[in-house]
Parts: sequence; structure tokens; C-alpha cells
Amino acid sequence: MGNAQAGSAALAEDATTVFYNPAGLTRLKDRQLSMAASALGPSANFSNSGSTSAIPSIPLTGGNGGDAGSWAFVPAGYYAMDVTSRLKFGMGFNSPFGLKTEYDNDWVGRYHAIKSELITISMTPALAFKVNDRLSLGVGFIAEWAKAELTKAIDFGAACFGSAFGPAACTGAGILPQTKDGRAKVEGEDWGFGYSLGVLYQVVPSTRVGVAYRSKITHVISGTATYRKPSLPAPFTALTSTAVTSNNAAKASVTLPETLSISSVTQITPKWSVLGDVTWTNWSRFDELRIRFSNGAPDSVTKENWRDTVRLAMAVNYQATDAWKLRAGWAYDPTPVKDKYRTPRVPDEDRVWLSLGTNVKISAASSLDFAYAHLFVRDASIKDTASGAGTLQGNYDSDVNVITAQLNYRF
Repeated sequence: MGNAQAGSAALAEDATTVFYNPAGLTRLKDRQLSMAASALGPSANFSNSGSTSAIPSIPLTGGNGGDAGSWAFVPAGYYAMDVTSRLKFGMGFNSPFGLKTEYDNDWVGRYHAIKSELITISMTPALAFKVNDRLSLGVGFIAEWAKAELTKAIDFGAACFGSAFGPAACTGAGILPQTKDGRAKVEGEDWGFGYSLGVLYQVVPSTRVGVAYRSKITHVISGTATYRKPSLPAPFTALTSTAVTSNNAAKASVTLPETLSISSVTQITPKWSVLGDVTWTNWSRFDELRIRFSNGAPDSVTKENWRDTVRLAMAVNYQATDAWKLRAGWAYDPTPVKDKYRTPRVPDEDRVWLSLGTNVKISAASSLDFAYAHLFVRDASIKDTASGAGTLQGNYDSDVNVITAQLNYRF
């Protein structure tokens, strides 16, 4: 984090290399344990500019939704040990992908999204083999658990106006757009599996290069779709008794993308080193979010059409004393989200990272890492039209703060 992820596949300073490049395990001596804790604080504030309701003649009510971001605690742990002098074993636990946005229940975009959450927990046993003094190879097996939750409001008043009952009958019964809201929630979980591969090569005594690949992992998120519905007088109860609004089983297939990283570390002087990284992520796999229901209701489909990204990072490290190392990093992290398909669930835009960090030795066998990163997020525009929800139009002002601490222990 202090390096803005620069050099991540080549550094191999501690047991976290299990995740970044399993081949880096060959650089570690004895048994090592790294325990990390990160506090992530994303902020996303929407400003409305022309949003319209599902019934355009009726003004859309609601506020801007508050801050859709919130602080999250993300732990991680890694272990490394010798099997033989040339064969190393490692184990890692972390959360490689995650997402949470949550708006006020009565905001203008409530019919598009209220809460969106994805949690992943990954377990990765890994092996590394030292081919010779310059070349090491690594492989890992990934078992990943994923849990997702999506909620939004349903405008039963607008549905009544668009039904065979018609606006006059609905108005007479007091069923007006935006006054008879329900709520839909889809949630589920799944295990998925993948692998990682790594190569570490000492080009010259001062320069090391790492190449790391993490495979895609496909999750079939299986769970339930549940609905909270308003009380309507007869015969309007037919509006809340359809397959579209009845509790049932639901599932969605989500493929988390493969990544390829090429990193370098160069020792310029005994005190100064420079690090670089290029990471490609195959986000174009995420072309749509399709939820299938067990009761015959039509699929819920949101077009995503994400694009692949290439992230660039660089950093400098300064060994100030035998006990203190200082780090500073920069990264350009483009969004996979195209403007045309941006939704309030992921109102993402391009990011620039600035980060600072330090490593301090507290004994011959242990050290502490601290890091802070601020992500400057480009303002994002949105114009999202959905059936029964109207058009959400406006702009997002966002940023992210990340604070990380890590304990490393060799024994």
C-alpha cells in the first residue's frame, strides 16, 4: 500500500508475496508470518441534475442519497515456510475483491439501487521452487467464497398507472406514483476456484523482475429474492401478487477477472530503490448482471459492458536507517466502467493514487509496516434509465482513503 502496489510482483519482502507472486517465497528465510489490517474509507456523493420518474409527468421526489460510501475493515494473513532449501510453501487469506454502496432509502435513485454489497474471502496455498540463483517459479491454488446483496425500491404506484387499472382508478384508490413503494432484495453466496502462477527473475544483481498471473474465478451466486410489499386495497392487490414480486430462489453468475502483473525492483544505491508495476485486468468479462429466478419471472438484466484496464504504478523506497525504511508511491488506475453504462451500484471513475508508508524493525525477528493512501477519483457523470425506475441523471464526487498496518514475524 505504501508503494501504491508498485513492485508488488517483484518485491517479495515478506509472506504477503503468497498473493502478489508465489515465486517470491524463495526469497524468504525460515518461517514467516504477516498479519495485516486495512481500513478502507470510500466516499461517493451524488448530485441530482434532471432525474425523472417512471411517469415523466410526475416530478421525482427524494434527496441525493447521502454518502454512498462507508468505512470497512479488511483483514489479511499470510504464512511462509521452508519445505527444502529450494522448495517453499505459503498460505494466504485475504479479500481480493469487494464492494459496498448504500444510499438513503428515500433518495431519488431508490428505484435503481439502494444497497449493493460484494464480499470475497480467498484462501491460497502456494508452492515456490528455486530453479537457480536467478530464477524462481511459483504456483497457487485459490479457493474463494463470495457473498452478494442487492436491494432497490419498487414503485407500485407507477406500476398501477401503467397497468390495466389506469391512472384514474389508481388515483381514486390513493395509489399514486412514489407513494406506495415496496422493496426487493436479492442475496446469495458461492464458492469458486482458480489458480495463480508466478515467475521471479534476478536480471542483474541490482534489478529483479516479477511476473504474476491470477486466473478468473466464476461464482454462481445462489440464494433468495425477497420482496416487501405495500398494503393495497382489492382488487389492486393483483399488482403485488405476480411472479415478479413473489419470494423465490434466485441466482446470478459473476466472473471475477484474471489479472497479469509485471513488476520490477531496482536498487539504485544502498539506500535508494525504485519500483514499477503494470497490471492488466480482464474486466471485459463483466458484460451484464443477469439475475435468474426460479418461479418463471423474467430475468433481471443490467447491461454493464465493462472494459479491460491497465494500471500503472511507480514508487521509491529510502532506507533511512537500519531500522526505518520510507516509501512513497503513485498509481494511475483507470476505471473499467464506461460512461454510457455507469450505474449507481458502481459509480466508478478513473483514480490516481498517492501513498506513503514505512517499515520499522522492532526486533531481529519482527517488523511493522504502516501505510496511507489517498485515491483521487475523477468526477463521474451518470444517466441511467431503467424500466419502472425512470432516469437517474447527475454527477458523483468521490474519493477513497486507505489506512493499513501490518505485523511481520520470522521464527
